[in-house]
Amino acid sequence: MSGKVRIPAPKVRIPALVAVLALLLLPLAGTAAAADGPVVKLSKSQAGTGGSITVSGSGWRAHALLMVLICGQATPARGVVGGTNSCANSDGRAVTTDAKGSFGKKLPVAEPPVPCPCVVHVATVTGAKAQADAVLQVAGHAVEPLPAETSGGRLTVLTDTRLDGSSGLLTWFGAPPSRTLDFTVGNVGTSAVKNPVFQVGTSHGVFAPQWEEQEWRGTIGPGGKARIKLPVDLAAGAHGDYSVYLKYSGKVLAEQPWGVGRPWGVTLFWILVCLVVPAALFRIGMAVVDRVRPRRAGGLRHRGLHLPELPRRRPRFTTRAPAEEPPSATTLPWFTPDSDPGTAGRLSAPHDDSPTSPTTPTSPTTPTRKGST
Repeated sequence: MSGKVRIPAPKVRIPALVAVLALLLLPLAGTAAAADGPVVKLSKSQAGTGGSITVSGSGWRAHALLMVLICGQATPARGVVGGTNSCANSDGRAVTTDAKGSFGKKLPVAEPPVPCPCVVHVATVTGAKAQADAVLQVAGHAVEPLPAETSGGRLTVLTDTRLDGSSGLLTWFGAPPSRTLDFTVGNVGTSAVKNPVFQVGTSHGVFAPQWEEQEWRGTIGPGGKARIKLPVDLAAGAHGDYSVYLKYSGKVLAEQPWGVGRPWGVTLFWILVCLVVPAALFRIGMAVVDRVRPRRAGGLRHRGLHLPELPRRRPRFTTRAPAEEPPSATTLPWFTPDSDPGTAGRLSAPHDDSPTSPTTPTSPTTPTRKGST
């Protein structure tokens, strides 16, 4: 027996390495699950009308608004063939995901307007488009096979869609806004597509799109492309944020936002009505009051300012000669009639005030004799 002491090797190295690797691979596993897309799970795979199920999901965008619907003529592989028109829209529910992209919502079971196979269809309402389906058997509802899938041509959008056009004066007064959806599609299938029928939908806010079928006249061969223009119309007086969708063969090909201005002309019209109508009613009321009010003594009716009554006969104007003014005596205030120098000489004997005759020369030094002859 030697004097060396052997120390046993620790046996916790392998479990420690496994734990470290598990911690390192856990975020990668979560990323891979998120990359697979959103997932929808149901508490029951079969339920009857009037019951309810719990719909849960994960892998969605954080704080995303989702719409949950029960749709017929649909499978997870092909999706909802007829679009949201094949779903029980009135019994749908809206839900918002949490910070981790998960949600849970109780959904009442209702029969869709078309036969089964049925699914629970979950799709985003705003932002980037994402959807997922889960099979649900609605007890007591009719089941029919899906329509045959068309083989051959397949269309896809090659360019960004845009809305051409502008609003005119009539739109400012509430006329229906209209635009033209312009886009280019290409045929990536093996056969030609003749007279394709597109579905153009418009939605406002969180409401489901309203779809309208529009046929484009023409043929797109394999590998070919075509520029297509489709009209888009809204209801009269529409305003706010709208979204325009383009669908072909049950698949949404493009989405285009559309901001519609408020029809301020309608607001101006109602303001004028609120101002003009009361003024007109006031004028009519005052006219009626003037008609009903009894007459005054003069036979005239006045409102507000009372004017004096005019004489019925006009005065006659005649021209008369001005009266002669009596001669006024030139009496000064400081003289009495007896001492007035102008009348003092007249109280004596009469004398001649006329100027001296030119034939009788007089001398300034010879006095004039006065007296009687």
